[in-house]
Amino acid sequence: MQYIRYPSRDSWEELAKRPAIDSQLLLKQVGKIMADVKKSGDKALKKYAKKFDGVAVRNLTVSPKEFKDADKKVSDSLKAAIDVAIENITKFHAVQLEQPNVVETMEGVSCWRKSIPMNRVGLYIPGGSAPLFSTVMMLGIPAKIAGCKDVVLCTPPSKDGTIHPAILYAAKKVGITEVYRAGGAQAIAAMAYGTDLIKKVDKIFGPGNQYVTAAKQLIQLDGVAIDMPAGPSEVCVLADASANPDFVASDLLSQAEHGPDSQVVLVTTDEALIDRTKKSITQQLELLERKDIAALALENSKMILMREIDEAIDFANLYASEHLIIASDKAAVYAEKIVQAGSVFLGNYTPESAGDYASGTNHTLPTNGYARAYSGVSVDSFVKKVTFQHITREGIQRLGKTIIVLAEAEGLDAHANAVKIRMNQ
Repeated sequence: MQYIRYPSRDSWEELAKRPAIDSQLLLKQVGKIMADVKKSGDKALKKYAKKFDGVAVRNLTVSPKEFKDADKKVSDSLKAAIDVAIENITKFHAVQLEQPNVVETMEGVSCWRKSIPMNRVGLYIPGGSAPLFSTVMMLGIPAKIAGCKDVVLCTPPSKDGTIHPAILYAAKKVGITEVYRAGGAQAIAAMAYGTDLIKKVDKIFGPGNQYVTAAKQLIQLDGVAIDMPAGPSEVCVLADASANPDFVASDLLSQAEHGPDSQVVLVTTDEALIDRTKKSITQQLELLERKDIAALALENSKMILMREIDEAIDFANLYASEHLIIASDKAAVYAEKIVQAGSVFLGNYTPESAGDYASGTNHTLPTNGYARAYSGVSVDSFVKKVTFQHITREGIQRLGKTIIVLAEAEGLDAHANAVKIRMNQ
């Protein structure tokens, strides 16, 4: 990891940059895949499964028998853990449902807003080097709580053409039975444009690699909604002298193991903590099965020493990380000054892994600085907020003159007349 000591503020923007990719070349490559799927549908999906996943897929649809077989292959301990996670995630998200609140803005004029679930949504679940069955819960649970009628799931098959049994177990537990063997940009295209087998969805959710992210960006140009731009995973650890270096090292590594394009950042006011964390990373890294992947991610990562805690907090807000861990005995105090982050983890005993799996919050979060403008996935992500209003005969008499004056001032006589004709009735 790169070590930066007391950086000047005018260098912070550069320090906050993520690993760069050639976006134009990437979008061109992904665009060709998207166009092919749009034209050839299921045939293209099978072609790309062979090309990118190395598997000849005969049937894209996961059958009821496969769900049943998956249930037998998942250990009792993993089932129990998934069940606990589902319970906690459900508790946290269930309270996000909003009831209409009717406001009488003036006598005879009533306005309210109602949450209406999206009809059909698509969930993308990465399944390459790490089958993310946890994302099935994070997306499927709020979709079901919101009341979405149809929830479709796409995930890449393994080399033998099967879907990881834990993904299917989690899907069935949260009520998802429409699952397809399709991964990468081609899966996003299938859900966005529709094929003979996979019907078009209204909005697409889920994390993925740079190809998936590029595909999600492209479908927005065709009017298909997405949850957020969600690229490589990242974490920023904000720490002071009260942080535990072993804990900090483990948190940095837990994000680094996601992929070689992930980024982890430690920003602290304690130079001794940096030295101890470096040593702990070296020791812990050797114990990881994905140490080669984590090591590559660490090359893109930074340890930054600041003079004052307020400087460290300011940098954390500028960085606007997907995950922000405040490793300090004063975490609650520092957290009051945090305004830009996807999800925040307070104190030395709150690992980012808790939010990834089972504390209850959602782990589908904005990356690459998009936390400045986007929120993580919630029940709100799966509903439309539709406004309603009702004006009585008496109400239009009270409000009408105001509307007429405003409309005529803008030169919109028909708008004004729509009120006058009612007032004169």
